[in-house]
Amino acid sequence: MTERFPLILASTSPRRAEILTSLGIPFVIDPADVDEEVHPGESGEAAASRLAAEKANVVARRTGDWVLAADTLVLLDGEILGKPRDDAEAARMLERLSGREHRVVTAVRLRRGDDPGRELVEFSEVRISPLSPEEIRWYVATGEPRDKAGAYAVQGLGARFIEAVHGSYSNVMGLPARCVYSLLKDSGDPAMAGLALTT
Repeated sequence: MTERFPLILASTSPRRAEILTSLGIPFVIDPADVDEEVHPGESGEAAASRLAAEKANVVARRTGDWVLAADTLVLLDGEILGKPRDDAEAARMLERLSGREHRVVTAVRLRRGDDPGRELVEFSEVRISPLSPEEIRWYVATGEPRDKAGAYAVQGLGARFIEAVHGSYSNVMGLPARCVYSLLKDSGDPAMAGLALTT
């Protein structure tokens, strides 16, 4: 791959950048500015898929380069828990997740130019330990829940409250590593396929 045609990560998420870096995949960041509101009646999988596609579309059309975009949502009782609007909503989300298992869905899309590209969707199950009011107050006060789907970070301070993760751990962080590898490998572009095995 030349510097002229890098892989573009359409996200400002430090977690997604960290995962790509850990995989040894070179990339540049060019975030997409899209409305991340979920449509009424939209399922979690459908919303994640639509939002990942919209993010990829915005960046791919203005650059013409390969773009990797993703969207992650937390699902509980059929309801989508996005990023909390404020600390009070973060506390309410954590109260609901306390002592229960929930699903995390991430849609990942790789595309270039006008071609819609390909998408893979990953699901994981996460169980959070029972949380006391004091623990919730402490965690919310750290500020970590503010920009996280479901109001927690599996790899951050919130890790102390995670009892189990079934499925892809990197999916819960926001970018399933196996999906990224598969999309690059099967892109049909030797340059992208080569990135999948870059060291």
